[in-house]
Amino acid sequence: EVQLVESGGGLVQAGGSLRLSCAASGFTFDDYAIGWFRQAPGKEREGVSCISSSDGSTYYADSVKGRFTISSDNAKNTVYLQMNSLKPEDTAVYYCAAGIGVVVPYRPYEYDYWGQGTQVTVSS
Repeated sequence: EVQLVESGGGLVQAGGSLRLSCAASGFTFDDYAIGWFRQAPGKEREGVSCISSSDGSTYYADSVKGRFTISSDNAKNTVYLQMNSLKPEDTAVYYCAAGIGVVVPYRPYEYDYWGQGTQVTVSS
């Protein structure tokens, strides 16, 4: 059974940091790209970052470049999203997703499996 389990969300003040984790199981981790998406109330799901488990290449949305860092621990089948200098506009439910052969990392339909999401709230 494929599972993606996010953790690490919470409430933080603006300027603070959080580290999200995405623990994967049930598929060959090295074959997949892992993406982080977020969705705020009333808004479309937005691709935030992505990492290829095979070669480590990364993608970041312009809105998070320089503040967020994605990394992968292939031995633990886990991807992390370190979020620094958080802003109120980063408030959303954050999801991780796994896809094989991902071409456009910010498009949700490129991904096959999704986690249940973790809430991130940044207060001003």
